[in-house]
Amino acid sequence: MISTPITLDAIHAMPIGEIATLPADALATLQEDADAALKSAKTLKDWLDGAIALKFGERAREARTALAKDTGTVRFSDGAITIVADLPKKVEWDQGKLAALVETIRASGEDPNQYIEISFSVSERAYGAWPDAIRRAFESARTLKTGKPTFRLLRD
Repeated sequence: MISTPITLDAIHAMPIGEIATLPADALATLQEDADAALKSAKTLKDWLDGAIALKFGERAREARTALAKDTGTVRFSDGAITIVADLPKKVEWDQGKLAALVETIRASGEDPNQYIEISFSVSERAYGAWPDAIRRAFESARTLKTGKPTFRLLRD
């Protein structure tokens, strides 16, 4: 039995199998400590990223303007440091308007697949609420995959 508390720094050198043998109370403490450290690191990174954006944001906008770009990556220097500033493009499409356009394209005798990608999805909640007969009709089109398991250790 471990008499002194194990720290996050200590588990870096421990094999995962050895960590797994720790008592649940010790694992809960480590998980709480890791969550707090992660939250602190994310807060610090957000703060630092905000300062960097404040320092270089206008220069990045000017560089994009000079290249007649609204979005994308630009590079510029500050002393010996090259700043790579990326402003990603995030496009959202109105699904209702796209559906209407698909029907317009079909009505004109064209194939909408030549212009847009059409995909289908089914809400898992809706699927679970369907009558059995309808659910059975869709079963062959449904594949269930799992994500990464997570465990939260909560103190009583």
